[in-house]
Amino acid sequence: MLSKHMDASSDHRPMARAADPDPVASDHDAVGVPVHRGWAPLGGRHRWMEPFVLVLLAGGGAHGYAITAQLEEMGITSGPVDIGQVYRTLRDLEETGQVTSSWSAEPVGPQRRDYQLTESGYAAIDAWAAVMKERARLIGEFNARYLEAVAAPRSKA
Repeated sequence: MLSKHMDASSDHRPMARAADPDPVASDHDAVGVPVHRGWAPLGGRHRWMEPFVLVLLAGGGAHGYAITAQLEEMGITSGPVDIGQVYRTLRDLEETGQVTSSWSAEPVGPQRRDYQLTESGYAAIDAWAAVMKERARLIGEFNARYLEAVAAPRSKA
C-alpha cells in the first residue's frame, strides 16, 4: 500500500513504506484479506496483469502492443490478452509513478508510447516477487499434500 505522505524531495509521488506488510495490496476485503491490484477474476483463473507488465518492462522499455505480445507468449490468460486491460494497467502504473512514458522517436510507422520503469516500479517488482514467492510456496505445499493423498488408498464413501 502506498503511504499518503509525500517524499521530502517534493516529487509529489507517494512513497512506498518499508514497514507496510502489504506494499502491493491496493485494498482489503471485508475480512481484511489483501486485494492486489491487477488480480481480477477471469472465470476460474486470475489475470496477474500488473506484476507481469512490470517485470516485462524491467527487461527494457516497450510499447503496449509489444507487451501484449509477450503476455500472450507467456500464456497468462486462457485466450487473447485484452489490449485495453494492458493499456489501463500501464496508465495506472504511470499514475502511481511506477512507469513513465514518452512518444517514440521512430521515423517510420505510427508513433507509439514507449514505457519505462521507474525506481518506484522496481520497488513494486520486488514486492510482487515476494507475493509470487509466497504463492509458489503455497502451490508447492498443495502439490505435496495432493501427491500424498493420491498415493494413499482412497476410502469409498
